[in-house]
Amino acid sequence: MKAFEAVQLYFDHAADELQLPENMRTLLVTPKREVQVQIAIERDSGDVATFIGYRVQHDDSRGPMKGGLRYHPDVDLDEVRALASLMTWKTALVNLPYGGAKGGIAVSPRDLSIKELEKITRAFVDQIHDVIGPDRDIPAPDMGTDHVVMAWIRNQYEKYHGFSPAVVTGKPVELYGAEGREEATGRGVGILANKLLKRLGRKPPETRVAIQGFGNVGSHAAKFMAESELKVVAISDISGAYYKANGLNIPHALRYILANKHSLAGYSEAERISNLELLELDVDLLVPAALGGVITAENAASIKAPIIIEAANQPTQPAADAILDERGTIIVPDILANAGGVTVSYFEWVQNLQYYKWNLNRVRQELDYTLSNAFENVWQVAQERKCTLRTAAYTIAIERVFRATLLNGIS
Repeated sequence: MKAFEAVQLYFDHAADELQLPENMRTLLVTPKREVQVQIAIERDSGDVATFIGYRVQHDDSRGPMKGGLRYHPDVDLDEVRALASLMTWKTALVNLPYGGAKGGIAVSPRDLSIKELEKITRAFVDQIHDVIGPDRDIPAPDMGTDHVVMAWIRNQYEKYHGFSPAVVTGKPVELYGAEGREEATGRGVGILANKLLKRLGRKPPETRVAIQGFGNVGSHAAKFMAESELKVVAISDISGAYYKANGLNIPHALRYILANKHSLAGYSEAERISNLELLELDVDLLVPAALGGVITAENAASIKAPIIIEAANQPTQPAADAILDERGTIIVPDILANAGGVTVSYFEWVQNLQYYKWNLNRVRQELDYTLSNAFENVWQVAQERKCTLRTAAYTIAIERVFRATLLNGIS
């Protein structure tokens, strides 16, 4: 099943709950604009290379559109379209005044020099600068991009439009970025884990956690969970997974990747297992924080964790979701679980528009408040409607977008 079809399936489940008319369903799922551009650069070798870039703007009924920009060789229009719609539901769910967008370039950053990466980024902005902006569409980091790429985007955009720090979020702190933006998604996962465990009557020290992915999101989630006394027993990255039954020393693992080019390769303080084995560990909480589509119909029956928090976008395929739901697995869906990033991006945007900087403590307090409210709303709706947390989350989000669309008027 393609990425957009999967999102559509979850949308339809919630739309059925709301008894949404068919014509409104079509209106809400159809993107407002899809842009595909050709990006040609001269490589360091002197050869000319051509790449394809995308920006999908899904909905702006609740405010300017917001969404990340990813650099990955598998990026295509269907994936970007799916992620743009997810951003619409995510921003509506946590009640930010945004709509959804997403962008990407089909390229492997590992195969490029810094100079080439900058050329591609600036060439992409040259093609799309007239359809983005602080009041139209605000990009942010995603897979394969970071604060440096965001700084290039801002700088290139300002060559056309003048000083506009709010055009992009996830910038370096020195260039009007927000304190706490880098940790935001992972910290949000940790905040929601604690909220859910409290609702379920589980004690953090007795909760064993496996985290697939130890990049920006997974590492910050692991750090927050360890500080909250959850027992993180497994972590992983592209080099493999690392397991220790009585709990990993997360501060040591964080120091290791900093000294080892952000890789766990060679980590000797734990047993090395495969990423697939990590997913199937006998743990209390599983956090997929890497690529999408890792929990499938083929491996769902082997997943033992009674709780899953989806830190990655679309880590659970719909067929697997149905299997896990039937078994009683509690899943915190991606549109809630990883909403910490866009929430702090909103805080950064607000600071940029006001030319007023918040301190880290305020950012963290506002993040906790926003995600806690969203979680409690989802939990309450799930209890009232006797549905999954995923369907409850989509129901809340779709109803908010639907009402905004009607109130704006359709002409």
